[in-house]
Amino acid sequence: MSIQLSIRDLNKRFKTGDGVKGISLDVMKGELVTLLGPSGCGKTTVLRSIGGFLAPDSGDIQIRGSSILHLPPEKRPTAMVFQSYNLWPHMTVYDNLAFGLKLRKKKKDEIRSLVQEALKLVQLESAEHKTPGLLSGGQQQRVALARALLLEPEVLLLDEPFSALDAKLRMEMREELRDIQRRTGMTMIFVTHDQEEALSISDRIVVMRAGEIEQLSTPQEIYDQPQTLFVAGFIGRINLIKGTGTGRSVAVGEARFEQERAHDGAVIAAVRPEDVYLTEQETNSLPGMIRQIMILGHYAEVSVESGEQVLKMFVPREQSARLHHGQQVRIGFSRVVSFPSPGA
Repeated sequence: MSIQLSIRDLNKRFKTGDGVKGISLDVMKGELVTLLGPSGCGKTTVLRSIGGFLAPDSGDIQIRGSSILHLPPEKRPTAMVFQSYNLWPHMTVYDNLAFGLKLRKKKKDEIRSLVQEALKLVQLESAEHKTPGLLSGGQQQRVALARALLLEPEVLLLDEPFSALDAKLRMEMREELRDIQRRTGMTMIFVTHDQEEALSISDRIVVMRAGEIEQLSTPQEIYDQPQTLFVAGFIGRINLIKGTGTGRSVAVGEARFEQERAHDGAVIAAVRPEDVYLTEQETNSLPGMIRQIMILGHYAEVSVESGEQVLKMFVPREQSARLHHGQQVRIGFSRVVSFPSPGA
């Protein structure tokens, strides 16, 4: 697989002090890579630098081995899908999609064929004569996506494109985007602050913090093997518990559990809710009291007060029916990833 996009030591600082520092990243052809992080971490700065809407202070951005820094946005082999759809409200869907092709001096018959193909790809064949105001938010975002795809970019840039949609529609659009990406083989850079969104659609995730890359890996590895305490706390639900590490084990209170990495001294033990379980064993388990039970479809989230902490665990709905508020229980951990305690 060849490298489609290469970012080399990208630096961009604003007067506020925000920006990015030393960003380097290779994106393979046909790959969907997500830039993920909290507001102000620099993910949109990277995306806009690729698209030509921001000029970096230093570094280089190459597509298929050639630098694009000297090119204005309209000359770059990229296209961007924004959070706001940016459709012309007075034009029909067909005319919105045909406009860019007309500027490229495409023939009328070719334009019609390409537009119809794009509408079929986003499942909006029946909407070509409608204006954007007659479409739902999800349909408008499909049109915006089709318009970007018609430009046949080497790299498609997506800046939080689904954040204005409701939860159900966001999930549907994620699935549709992933399906389109696989069918077209297009290289995509996707920006979001939504961890679930990043985990569900990405080939790889770039977790960013304060303008730098904190971790770059597959969704599975990011979730199961976070390299820093920040990544562990930012990706998905997790319990962060004070403990003491001795080699491959960690002591939490009077209990001792195996840990994935060897650490000595004060640590923060990171345990996913699905790795917390109820047990009747008194050894290597923690006492607790059930504080809350929340039914979430086929499973329940149970909050257990243990010592000074409240730990979250997931249990099957059938098992949760036998639990109640105030019940005394014991809990164990099936998997623990530890990090040196900050300041230790």
